[in-house]
Amino acid sequence: MPVYEYTCQACENTTEALRRMDDADQPLACEHCGHEKTHRAHSVFSAAAGQAGGGPDLAMPPAGSCGRCGDPAGSCGL
Repeated sequence: MPVYEYTCQACENTTEALRRMDDADQPLACEHCGHEKTHRAHSVFSAAAGQAGGGPDLAMPPAGSCGRCGDPAGSCGL
């Protein structure tokens, strides 16, 4: 199931939801204020190619590591 982003018309915060594609445009309550007037936002994502594609080698950090710096102790606080 894809993850969709919804923007609240009341507080303008973004809520993410794992939903079936058939339910993507159904109303969703804002997780910040509870308001039910949200609309699906256009999500932007990025993907990097490995060395075979000419880009940098961006390996995933080991499980339990910080997603930004790879520190095995956890979050780096960035």
